[in-house]
Amino acid sequence: MKTGSLFYCKIRIFAANILYNISTYMENKYITVAYKLYAINNGEKELLEEAPAEHPFQFISGIGYTLDRFEKEILSLNKGDLFNFTIPCAEAYGERDEDNVKKVPKSVFCGPDGEFDSDNVYEGNIIMLNDGEGHQFYANVGEISDDKVVLDLNHPHAGKDLTFEGSVIEMRDATNKEIEDLVKEISGGCGGGCEGCGGGCGDHECGEGHHGDNCHGNGCGHCH
Repeated sequence: MKTGSLFYCKIRIFAANILYNISTYMENKYITVAYKLYAINNGEKELLEEAPAEHPFQFISGIGYTLDRFEKEILSLNKGDLFNFTIPCAEAYGERDEDNVKKVPKSVFCGPDGEFDSDNVYEGNIIMLNDGEGHQFYANVGEISDDKVVLDLNHPHAGKDLTFEGSVIEMRDATNKEIEDLVKEISGGCGGGCEGCGGGCGDHECGEGHHGDNCHGNGCGHCH
């Protein structure tokens, strides 16, 4: 299952919640879309990311895998349809919250040998973390100093109205195996088949994470 920014905040979902959600829907659709994602800045469109037809975005509806508004818009279409719609900030990733920018000790990203994990923790990379309750989420690595690492827990597209332009490549009923594979992927994090991850998944403990809880990072880059 290929993932992109639409999946970014959904990784916190537990397998149990997914299975509950599945049971409350009459059907689950396997959907593949190609799209370009834009933000509007000063009246001009800024291209944020692209999922071309050769590497489309794939998801299963009805289980909270994507933004609710995005899924609603796509489900109103058919295979082969073109789309162009805008999701306001409030229905996308919300406003930026500067309280979600944290400084953590650099030492928490060091291995048993005391070496800093520079292969995965570098400025601009996106790593996966776990809070004290086991919820998984992503953080964008900011400035790295001699003793601190800045982690931005805001979604990269927080504070933006998002415009999607693209086409529906596939839309059909999802098979039980596809649903099961997706549940395993989300509940298993990087080890569940996430493609394009940067680096390994060795755990790191950090003193301050999402909402101030303890967190663990696995060094998995943002998946596209």
